[in-house]
Amino acid sequence: MKKSSDGLEHNKNSKDEQLEQYRVNNYGEKMTTNQALKVSNDEFSLKAGVRGPTLMEDFHFREKVTHFDHERIPERVVHARGYAAHGEFELYKSMKDYTKAGFLQVPGTKTPIFTRFSNVVGSKGSADTVRDVKGFATKFYTDEGNYDLVGNNIPIFFIQDGIKFPDLIHAVKPEPHNEIPQASSAHDTFWDFVVSNQESAHMIMWLMSDRAIAKNFRVIDGFGVHTFRFVNAEGIAHFVKFHWKPKLGVHSLVWDEAQKISGKDPDFQRRDLWESIEKGHFPEWEFGVQMIEEKDEFMFDFDILDATKIWPEEIVPVQIFGKLTLNRNVDNVFAETEQVAFHPGNVVPGIDFTNDPLLQGRLFSYLDTQLIRLGGPNFAEIPINRPVCPFHNNQRDGFSRQRIDIGEVAYHNNTLANNTPSTSTAAEGGYVHYAEKVEGKVIQARSDSFKDHFSQARLFWNSMSVPEKQHIIDAFTFEVGKVNSKDIRQRVVDMFVEVDKEMATIIAVNVGVKRPSGEQVPVTNSSPALSQENTIKTPQTLTVGVLIGNGFKGAEVLATLRTLMNAGVIVKIVSEKLGTIRSSDNYQVAVEETFLTTSPVLFDALYIVGGNSENEAKFESDITYFINESFKHYKPIGVATTGQKFFKASNAKEGPGIVIDSSTSDFGNTFVKAIAKQRFWTRDIY
Repeated sequence: MKKSSDGLEHNKNSKDEQLEQYRVNNYGEKMTTNQALKVSNDEFSLKAGVRGPTLMEDFHFREKVTHFDHERIPERVVHARGYAAHGEFELYKSMKDYTKAGFLQVPGTKTPIFTRFSNVVGSKGSADTVRDVKGFATKFYTDEGNYDLVGNNIPIFFIQDGIKFPDLIHAVKPEPHNEIPQASSAHDTFWDFVVSNQESAHMIMWLMSDRAIAKNFRVIDGFGVHTFRFVNAEGIAHFVKFHWKPKLGVHSLVWDEAQKISGKDPDFQRRDLWESIEKGHFPEWEFGVQMIEEKDEFMFDFDILDATKIWPEEIVPVQIFGKLTLNRNVDNVFAETEQVAFHPGNVVPGIDFTNDPLLQGRLFSYLDTQLIRLGGPNFAEIPINRPVCPFHNNQRDGFSRQRIDIGEVAYHNNTLANNTPSTSTAAEGGYVHYAEKVEGKVIQARSDSFKDHFSQARLFWNSMSVPEKQHIIDAFTFEVGKVNSKDIRQRVVDMFVEVDKEMATIIAVNVGVKRPSGEQVPVTNSSPALSQENTIKTPQTLTVGVLIGNGFKGAEVLATLRTLMNAGVIVKIVSEKLGTIRSSDNYQVAVEETFLTTSPVLFDALYIVGGNSENEAKFESDITYFINESFKHYKPIGVATTGQKFFKASNAKEGPGIVIDSSTSDFGNTFVKAIAKQRFWTRDIY
């Protein structure tokens, strides 16, 4: 048993037990070299006299500095900025009718996992809250080997064929002549790529939506993006798409808020994940698939192998069959989060590939990139990448080989070792590729079924609520407004008129180009599952900043705080200085943050208590600033009886999401309901 941060004991899983042998605690130990020689001095290099030159024979100095010089490995070209945690996947119901994957057979089976979230575009040092796609990669340590589901928080992608991936990334990365802008798609080369490669239209609609400015990792969807296959023990296959659905719902920042958080706390999302797990607020996602029988492959008005298309959930429902829980933070970010090597080609029997041309490209690219990042072919021996089941083969040598393989034989077939390690039949668990019939001429081309680039982009637009549509227009206006080339700005609106004419016309006016003359595609249907307005809304784990000073009404405030915490809300006490404040009825409260050390953009809601201060003018100014910022970001605001004068001094107005203690007989519960809703888009903020 192992005690975790929540103070409870949990059974170790098999991956945790395996990692235990690699963990080292240096506390209380004597310093040594990497060869275990005890070190007598770590302050001064070995010199010829106290003021003389350093000697080459100082092996400790050379080892220490050489290691330091080589501490950095190449960061990922994409997904460089990431954060990860350990957890487990629990199977709700057996999927044996559809797949022979061992970890999906027996309900209640728990499989150790490691999940890494990431931004796609920015470097390792960029901010968390930039507008970007979020990576969502999970490594399942199954008894049949590692299975990697390497996806994103958006169900589609920019391109249809893997050969275009280098072009996409070259276009979206900082422009090479000046290495600007970092972690942003708001520049000429990206939008030139978009208008020159119109297969990206659907993905751009998602990228300009709220989905691209997620509130935190705990409230994002996860998608496998590609079409895969489930194959059962009888060899019957189904096409599948994988889904992770967060139990807290899908929630986003607003753009102004996201930009300010990047400056106030560039580690906002990774800090949220770390602190949530440390507090025992374990993030959870339900896992499921959409499934299509092979006989129905061609029955839709889109190609199911096209990675720029969704399968609308109203047509192909998601079948939920398990749950992912993240319950342990890493011990060392470099050793685990940075060295973990994901690869969509890491599969187990019962999960197979399709002819999706983007997936086919990834099956080569991911393995290739690990070879340069992690120093050669032995990256699978790094502890975080090791399967929990034994592995045996005839691979030998290479950089950083850790295995000590015994014996004289390293080839197959052989007689000296009785032809071992030997292969396995399908019945013994050997991986057998699905016997798909393939025929046709060798050709460089794309199927005509991939050529419709705008119908689903239009479907996405039709599915958005009024506020979400406005956010998309604002995002286009910002991004395209950063493009220097007027010709590219014009081509953008001429392209997206096919999605919606009114939208494109407004954008054209905003970015200073001619109104588009084209027409939108004739698609009228929508998919309610695509709108975040229809997501789960709960107060659990949301954070309320309590703005407070001395002289507050203790009984009133503490009763409200108890109601909030009983509903799963996290409260943080904010005042002018750290220490303790006292109520008029002699209650004491410890201050956790000051107006200087935190910011209104870091809270989901505010509770305005007020009180007294040594500097009343500054105290009022700080509180009204917090109110004004939260009000214009559509957040709920609760006002205690002693806080009403501060609310009246602000620019905020009574209305949706404003809960005032004297105006309701059940202030605490009414405030909780407002917190759960999170945003009040009908609020007049101007």
